[in-house]
Parts: sequence; structure tokens; C-alpha cells
Amino acid sequence: MSSTPMPMEVLQKYGPSVNQLLRERMDGVMEKVKKDGQEYINGFIDCNEEAVKTDSGLVYYCMKEGDGSSPVVEDEVEVHYHGTLTDGTVFDSSVDRGSTMKFKLGQVIKGWQEGLAMMKEGGKVTLVIPPELAYGDAGSGGAVPPRATLKFEVELFKVNP
Repeated sequence: MSSTPMPMEVLQKYGPSVNQLLRERMDGVMEKVKKDGQEYINGFIDCNEEAVKTDSGLVYYCMKEGDGSSPVVEDEVEVHYHGTLTDGTVFDSSVDRGSTMKFKLGQVIKGWQEGLAMMKEGGKVTLVIPPELAYGDAGSGGAVPPRATLKFEVELFKVNP
């Protein structure tokens, strides 16, 4: 009669090796996502001469200049936005929901804080945000993978100090 190993024995014996393999594969995927994002940023800048890349790595492209106030992180802003991954997959969009969003600027990702501070009320921009200014290694739920570069079209309607 042969003895069948208990599930805990199998887990203890093979678990560490399986975990290591999964970590290595995930690291490879995350590096590819980051590399693809950098290539996207470079391509975006090449195709949009007016785009500005800040010292932090944020890419800011003005589509329509505003003439109102510029927000600071303590302000509440009202915006419309359309967020996509570099492959064009929409992961969040107030435009698609048909309703603007209001929030304190200091409560969102660093790329938004920096980008919106460069805007004025009435303006519309494209922000290309590297992972360091977005969700980094964590990603965001199932919608934004780890180390993803994000592209947002943002229209700033109102700044409330």
C-alpha cells in the first residue's frame, strides 16, 4: 500500500519553489510593463512637440489653455477625466459616467497633483504619468497593473480654495 503525501507536506516541500517561480515571473511582467510605459512616454513626446516632461517624469500636454485659477494641493477641484493604460484600455472615466468629479487635490496620485497644479480653470490637458507618480509596484485593484504608465485627458472646471 503506497502512502499519499498530505497536502501540508506537499505545500511545505514545493511551496517555496513555486512562490519563487511566481515572484520571478511577476517581476518579469512588471519590468516589461514599465519598459513599455517608458517607450510610450518617449513616443508621445516625439509625436507632440508641445508636450513638456517635468523633472519628476510627468508629461504635460496642453490641449486647451485655461484662464482661471490654478489649484494647490489643499484645494478641491472639479474635473472631467478619461484614464487609459498605454494600450488604450480605459480603466476609469468620469466622461463615460457622464458626471464630473470633485475631490481634494491632495488626495489623489502625485501625477495628478503635479499636473493639475500646472493647469488653470477652463483648461484641458493630457497627462502621461509614469508609475512612480501613479500606483507604482502596487497597481490599483484589477484595473491598473503594477508599474503601469497611465494617460489621462483632464478638463479642469472649478477650483475651490
